Amino acid sequence: MGIHHKPGFLRSLNQAWRGMIYTVRTQKHMQFHVVAGISVLLFAWWSRVTRFEWLILILAIGSVISAEVMNSAIETVVDMAQPNYHPLAGMAKDVAAGAVLVTAIQAAVIGMIVFAPVLLRFTRGIF
Repeated sequence: MGIHHKPGFLRSLNQAWRGMIYTVRTQKHMQFHVVAGISVLLFAWWSRVTRFEWLILILAIGSVISAEVMNSAIETVVDMAQPNYHPLAGMAKDVAAGAVLVTAIQAAVIGMIVFAPVLLRFTRGIF
């Protein structure tokens, strides 16, 4: 693709999907986040959360997956630019991973807030 050639929307969409598929196939953390996200959505369906809770859960899951994609992109670029160990390259990768951690903690707290009442009702019904 030349410097002045702008790709069309469908080509850009295809490239984005290619990046997502690459990330899911090659990154173990992304695989974990996808499985966790699907599990949360299934649990949300089972527990019949409200429409607002659906929106919040989807936003939290999407935020974690987005952060993981950006982390993978940053790690790839850092590895390309600095294939040998360098403290600043390592720090850049650590900071990107930290962003994923913050987002994952936020999502976990959201999950606890949404699902705590459901789990309490469920456990009261058993005992």
